[in-house]
Amino acid sequence: MGEPSSTPGGRPDFHAVHRELLERAVAAVRERAYFSAYPESPSPRVYGETAAAEGKAAFERLLGGPFPLDQPGERGRVATERSPYGIELGVSYPRADPDALIAAATAALPGWRDAGPDTRAGIAVEILRRINARSFELAHAVQHTTGQSFVMAFQAGGPHAQDRGLEAAAYAYEAQTRYAASVRWEKPQRKGEPLVMEKSFTPVPRGVALVIGCTTFPTWNAYPAIFADLVTGNPVIVKPHPGAVLPLALTVSIAREVLAEAGMDPNAVLLAAEEHGERLAAELALRPEVRVVDFTGSTEFGDWLERSAVQAFVSTEKSGVNTVVVDSTDDYRGLLGNLAFSLALYSGQMCTTPQNIYVPREGVATDDGRRGPGEFAADLAAALDRLLADPAKAAGTLGALANQGVVDRLDGAAALGKVVLASRALAHPEFPDAVVRTPTVVALDADASEVYGREHFGPISFVITTDDTAHALRLLRETVAERGALTASVYSTDPEVLAAARSAALDAGVNLSENLTGPVFVNQSAAFSDYHGSGANPAATAALTDPGFVAGRFTFVQVRRHA
Repeated sequence: MGEPSSTPGGRPDFHAVHRELLERAVAAVRERAYFSAYPESPSPRVYGETAAAEGKAAFERLLGGPFPLDQPGERGRVATERSPYGIELGVSYPRADPDALIAAATAALPGWRDAGPDTRAGIAVEILRRINARSFELAHAVQHTTGQSFVMAFQAGGPHAQDRGLEAAAYAYEAQTRYAASVRWEKPQRKGEPLVMEKSFTPVPRGVALVIGCTTFPTWNAYPAIFADLVTGNPVIVKPHPGAVLPLALTVSIAREVLAEAGMDPNAVLLAAEEHGERLAAELALRPEVRVVDFTGSTEFGDWLERSAVQAFVSTEKSGVNTVVVDSTDDYRGLLGNLAFSLALYSGQMCTTPQNIYVPREGVATDDGRRGPGEFAADLAAALDRLLADPAKAAGTLGALANQGVVDRLDGAAALGKVVLASRALAHPEFPDAVVRTPTVVALDADASEVYGREHFGPISFVITTDDTAHALRLLRETVAERGALTASVYSTDPEVLAAARSAALDAGVNLSENLTGPVFVNQSAAFSDYHGSGANPAATAALTDPGFVAGRFTFVQVRRHA
């Protein structure tokens, strides 16, 4: 990539610089094939020999002081984060005055709207480029606010999140530019000259956008909304979770820097930090100026937003009950290893982690003989023990627990059913104060729906005995329809069972994975190819990312006149 082109006003023309990447991203969205713009490996061969050390040093310079962010509406400072690994963070952020933020974003809207899709998309991609250049700094910020291991924080919080942001930018850009921006319209007349009109069509944003961040994946879940909003012309107020502010504060700071360089009002992106318990998100979401709201988190608050923020396009991702149906397999060891890793990754704190594992009463036909529900549960427990036998490697898979509620749920798991595998505490080899816990597996019968019919966020899974596979598929339909789910999985060597599972997934509106035994896991979601969520069940209102995710953020306004 060369030096930025310039606009007639002397400002950098980021659309010209990034046109090729934007076109490749739009093509990838259509084709659904593998595409990634930002390398996921933290190798020095990829990011440079000094990138890791420089990123860590940059993160450490932020600790114990005020985060440098010059924006309107500061009314004191807040420092609300605690590292799950036990180090002192002590970063303070401007405490937001909601009136000032709304006023600043509203004032930024006309100029950002009038910049047009090309300019907005170019600026968005430049923001992502600069975020990517600071991926190591962001990785430490994500690690020490969410509890992810460093490698996971680098990948999921960095390049994978950046790919999701680019994907959303591509969707938003194509949705605005795929139609003619102007036309000379001619209608033939039976007598005389044709009727001729000049028409123009301008994509117009809905208004100020609010993105409400989560504490587990602050960048991965927020970037699709942030970049869809920006490319469709909506100024964005980013409201991080008080426990995970730093990753989004860095994002906002970078975005404001690029906007200013491009000659735009930097208040097109603002940070809304708050003390724990202030309910700033609820206050901002009901403001009439706020016309787009995105949220990731609890079903209770997500449902409230959908009911209450009636002036806005509301997109939510909430809790769900992810399901695995085990019928038969010709790779039992691969099944167990794949499923064990899915349950252990980030201590089960992913919205895509399986919870309910249905096993027929007559057992599972495998290449190692038939395994009854009790034997299957014991084999899964043994696979988890093997996976997590080395404490150092286990810590890299599990990460650390930031939420005391997860610890409390683990401690109370014995009351849920028969514990097949109890959770145990592990010592972290690098951070002695980190809270690290292994998963627990509980055996239940299908009539215990009051237990498995709701989400138990964290590393708790249930092996549930069903009458047969048809019963399991019926339970999948029922629980997903009632509680929602982001993922479902099936294991079977029978084509008729697989067909029935696909039908159940279509009925329930949930994405399905079949016979995963290798290095692809049901928790994982690849940008530009996989749809994260579906919008077809209560767990989410749209997929990340699909046309429905961007369409409600703008409209077209036409002007017509006689030629």
